[in-house]
Amino acid sequence: MSNRPVSRISLRDFDARRDQIGKELIEAAENVGFFILVDQERPSKQEIEEMLDLSARYFVLPDDVKSHYPFIREQNSGWEKDAQIRPSTGVADPKESLQLQYFRRNTYWPQDLPDIPEFHGTCLKFMESVHDLSMKILSFFAIALGFPPSFFSDAHDLSSEDCLSTLRLLRYHDITGKVSDIPEWRAGAHTDFDVLTLLFQETGGDGLEVCPGREAHTSFAQGDDWTAVPARTGEITVNIGDMLMAWSDDRFKSLYHRVKAPRPDGNLKARNSMAYFNQPRPHILIEGPTKKYEALSASQYILNAMKRYYQPTEIPK
Repeated sequence: MSNRPVSRISLRDFDARRDQIGKELIEAAENVGFFILVDQERPSKQEIEEMLDLSARYFVLPDDVKSHYPFIREQNSGWEKDAQIRPSTGVADPKESLQLQYFRRNTYWPQDLPDIPEFHGTCLKFMESVHDLSMKILSFFAIALGFPPSFFSDAHDLSSEDCLSTLRLLRYHDITGKVSDIPEWRAGAHTDFDVLTLLFQETGGDGLEVCPGREAHTSFAQGDDWTAVPARTGEITVNIGDMLMAWSDDRFKSLYHRVKAPRPDGNLKARNSMAYFNQPRPHILIEGPTKKYEALSASQYILNAMKRYYQPTEIPK
């Protein structure tokens, strides 16, 4: 393990401090691949707490209720349990998750959940809030790459009704009383295949470890130096995804990260977190300023990733 410095970037007085904030964001993206945002106006700490509570209430529902909207690999949507296999470990992560794409909100989101009537509206409001913040951050990257400031917001236009951005609710299993069955990892080492990921953790749910892609010397950074990132409710951990790495011709390097399982004397309760994956509209071409890599549509990029990480599923009619 390595005690790398972790960039904590305050968004306080955003409009008045745009230049300073932009400088800090680009420096962190170029050199490390991730940073922590604090003091953001929205989503506020209260909104994040409410959303984490809502997520926890969803996951305690019976599996036969959650399975009304099963995960569909080709659509990157729905509920899954113990189904995501990391190439770095060869086994499924011990967790369950629900993936919500904004444009499927009226067709493939859980409806009429027992005792959670506010689920749909709260998730919708939270996604819109996180999306707005994401576009503010990405505008700095667009300018740094020589694109118009609205380049990424145009590519991720939620009003287009086909933007692939996804909110993922996650719950790693409670392993209390199962000391002999504790795995080494709750999530194996990986990079995200999206443009930019905003991760929301809950205080007490430690385990996240990161290794900057620029410093990785082996496949999945095995044997390389990793740094623990403490979980604090209200803070937002942001990491560069593979799409942005390709879009920037490797100027911004994606980040390896993993979730280590607790020690037998650690916090063995369920671990809750949420991740918002900024993913463009399907037809948008991922191509950098110098065209270092062959252009690939966002839909094909995501489908390729789904095939790597999930078993085939049948698409319902």
